[in-house]
Amino acid sequence: MVKHLTKETFHEAINQDKLVMVDFWAEWCGPCRMLGPVLDDIASTLADKVSVCKVNTDLEQELAVRYNISSIPCVIYFRNGEPLRASLGFKPKENFVKEIEELTAK
Repeated sequence: MVKHLTKETFHEAINQDKLVMVDFWAEWCGPCRMLGPVLDDIASTLADKVSVCKVNTDLEQELAVRYNISSIPCVIYFRNGEPLRASLGFKPKENFVKEIEELTAK
């Protein structure tokens, strides 16, 4: 299940030993809407490897500024509260699965 984060829930959500994938998005963004079903699929099929979260940049501008989000969709992978890698733009599921595999192999 994809979790929708706010500035109040963000820190707790990313501060896990498990890999956390955070999608910074907005409702008006076409590529963001295309990415939604891909992330829903990843959240259900790879739940043992990654937690999938979303941050609406229109509603949570403070978080977007903190992580220098200048283009969306922007997926940032976190572990233990630290950003590991950013992935910009829409990509097919296979690309994200490869990134998840690389980051969980470490």
